[in-house]
Amino acid sequence: MLEALKTVFDTFGASVFVPVMLFLVAKALKISNSKAFSSALYAGVGLTGFTLILNSYTPIISEVVQQMIDQTGINLPAFDVGWQATSIVAYATDIGMLYIVIALVLQTGLFFLKWTDVFQPSDLWNNYSYMLWGSMVYLQTGNIWLGLGVMILLNLYSLLLADILARRWSTYYGYPRSTIIAMHNIEPTIFGLVMDPIWNKLGLHKVKWNPQTLQDKFGFLGEPISLGFLLGLFLGILGNISNLFTLAAWGQITQVAIATSAVMAIFPKIAGIFAQAFSPISQAASKSARSSGGEEREWYLGVNDATGYGEPATLTTGILLIPIMVAMAMILPGNETLPIVDLLALPYMVQGLIAITNGNIAKTLLNGTIWFSLGLYMCTYTAPLFTQSAAQAGITLPAGALLITSFNIMGKPLFGLIFLAFLSQSPLWIGLSIVIYLAVYFIWRKNKDSIRAYLDRQAAKNDEEIEA
Repeated sequence: MLEALKTVFDTFGASVFVPVMLFLVAKALKISNSKAFSSALYAGVGLTGFTLILNSYTPIISEVVQQMIDQTGINLPAFDVGWQATSIVAYATDIGMLYIVIALVLQTGLFFLKWTDVFQPSDLWNNYSYMLWGSMVYLQTGNIWLGLGVMILLNLYSLLLADILARRWSTYYGYPRSTIIAMHNIEPTIFGLVMDPIWNKLGLHKVKWNPQTLQDKFGFLGEPISLGFLLGLFLGILGNISNLFTLAAWGQITQVAIATSAVMAIFPKIAGIFAQAFSPISQAASKSARSSGGEEREWYLGVNDATGYGEPATLTTGILLIPIMVAMAMILPGNETLPIVDLLALPYMVQGLIAITNGNIAKTLLNGTIWFSLGLYMCTYTAPLFTQSAAQAGITLPAGALLITSFNIMGKPLFGLIFLAFLSQSPLWIGLSIVIYLAVYFIWRKNKDSIRAYLDRQAAKNDEEIEA
């Protein structure tokens, strides 16, 4: 049964699962068949558009990133094989596939019991993060209950963060009643929440680094299409710094520049198609609440984080962080992780930070540099465990690599600590991680509206100078 379930996921993917879930949600809200089908189709077309763009863009940019790494001469033992290879490891374990069944029941039940306002099963694929951490606990301890326990607790933590972030993400990225829920990309949100008032005290909310102010200040050069071109030039030059006087180098540099510009220009148009999928659902939910005389429930559909990848501030910050994280890997004492493949995932990884700061690139660069640097240390610590798990799943180590890891999936300072608590098999540490979750959760439940309002006020501070 588990193998059959895996085959279904691999065959259909997010571009089919999300529309199916959206159709079911629409019918539950008594939306007509034609509108429900139209919503589902818009969602499928939008997600397929995102995938086509990213699949075309990734090979172009990955080559120049690899060249940039090669030219640095970094020789670190833990090689970043990327989230794609990591997901294969997660889905190759029996306990991982078992969790898919548990997750479907758990996530659906929590939503309908109103424990969470986020409907997570619409993006089932991204459960592989929980599956990976739990599989490593099981393979190291031989205790299936510890493995399943860490998966469930990590799921609860990430759902809590998704709840907190949901309104901000939906508002900033312009997708009604939707939010990202992937554990590996929701986790940095907690650091953004803690640091934002600190950055505001230092005046960083007045630093006009966001798409709107860049466009206002620099005119055509500040528009997304031009900004993408300049960012592509910058990255292309870094990847060809040793052979800038060759025709081949400038051929690649200009290709990367045009490709990045194309992502910036085309992505918002596809985002508009995807956003249309949620309008009937949003209208139906409001109408239902009014007709019943009750208070409308604020709920969100979990969507794949490809939906935010090409947003101008997100892609800009992600690209700028690529050379920054390579430099950090070189200079951090004790770091043994070489980020490679998952450098391309940085625009996925910063979405929570971007939403919290309302697109403030300066704040997000600082947040990302600090948090992802801590992530390099978590990758370094867990690389031996991940390498053993990957070997059992049949993953071959790249030539010259002693250890493998995933900068995006394993580089999680907070969730990595929860994993280590279960790995220790200590009732004290496991109990503490559960108690902390429950304490934060009940604080959230009691102050949900005020916390969301606070986040909106904090985000608005980044626009104060613009409006003035």
